[in-house]
Amino acid sequence: MIDLSIGSATLHYWPDFLSPDRADYYFKRFYTDSPWRSEKVTVFGKVYDQPRLTALYSNSPRSYSYSGLTLDSHPFHPELSALKEQLEKQVGYSFNSCLFNLYRDENDSNGWHADDEKELGELPVIASLSLGESRLFHLKHKTDKTLKRSIALEHGSLLLMAGKTQKEFKHQLPKTKKPKTARINLTFRYIFEAL
Repeated sequence: MIDLSIGSATLHYWPDFLSPDRADYYFKRFYTDSPWRSEKVTVFGKVYDQPRLTALYSNSPRSYSYSGLTLDSHPFHPELSALKEQLEKQVGYSFNSCLFNLYRDENDSNGWHADDEKELGELPVIASLSLGESRLFHLKHKTDKTLKRSIALEHGSLLLMAGKTQKEFKHQLPKTKKPKTARINLTFRYIFEAL
């Protein structure tokens, strides 16, 4: 494990959480068999296609809302449950949901944001598993411009974001001019039931 923590953001990185063979297997499995959806987002009154595809899984039926979108979940299948258990043992946290993101090429992205929705709790913990093409992940403090990180998220790697990462920082996965093949990002999280 590599400790990349900065300020109040706890960042732990396992570059080889999965072996190359297992990472290859999961990439092909999830790329082919996941119920990918293309969503519409509204930015400054204009409607655009979200620049990536998504799918939501959980251990019980639930929905998750962010950026004006609401996703309904699919049940964890046995392979995803086994992967979740392996990941939970590694990081020491429990998760009940997983948001999949498929970045098809260099034009797909995820702009500056924090995963700070109310249903994620006061201090969300997110475990991000990367499969496929390496992409740069940027993190910056919301007010202190000196606190920032750039991390190349490799095939089979795991990044844990905890502490006040979502409360006091924003992160993004930007477009790039360099040609890129597909990348799948599995973001494990705990979604609390609505009160």
